[in-house]
Amino acid sequence: MTEQRTRPRGRGRRPADEVRSEVLAAAGELLLTEGMAGFTFERVSAISGASRTTLHKWWPSRGALAAEAYFRTVAGTLAFPDTGDIAADLTEQMLAFVRLVTDTAAGRVLADLIGSMQTDPELAAAYREHYSAPRRALAVTAIEAARDRGELRDDVDAETVVDQLWGACYHRLLIPDQPLTADFARTLVAQLVHGIARR
Repeated sequence: MTEQRTRPRGRGRRPADEVRSEVLAAAGELLLTEGMAGFTFERVSAISGASRTTLHKWWPSRGALAAEAYFRTVAGTLAFPDTGDIAADLTEQMLAFVRLVTDTAAGRVLADLIGSMQTDPELAAAYREHYSAPRRALAVTAIEAARDRGELRDDVDAETVVDQLWGACYHRLLIPDQPLTADFARTLVAQLVHGIARR
């Protein structure tokens, strides 16, 4: 078992935003190290120095805390590019996602979260609020902007494009009949942008 650094509990009250940020950092570190199996309020409390009472006040379940911590941990890696070329931006975004979930522990954690949220409604709600909904909104905004500037057809439905691209990646992550690779990500975008019918 990996040893985690623990923060000493200081005297006096610290600003709530500072405590919350430290809790999320500690939770993200624990999550990526040990996954959901080793993720508990007790462990996060010990590492962060925040009391269990504080954790329970802010998060209704360990799953809710895990989902928010996961998003905070990977948000920078998954920042959506905006170069004005939607094919290039989608390709780079898909490659960043594939690298994250195949080259780091984030892929195992993401699969754990998706599995756990099938029976944890608080985790499911937190996952949507802190991870899937913000990620989807970024992609939809980029696709709609590309449509508005004439890169894409007027009748392109951005929500469906998101499902076509990321849905395919999640399928390979969760049901690994075929590998989730960079070449797969590039092919996904190319075939979607250029179409598969003979012209």
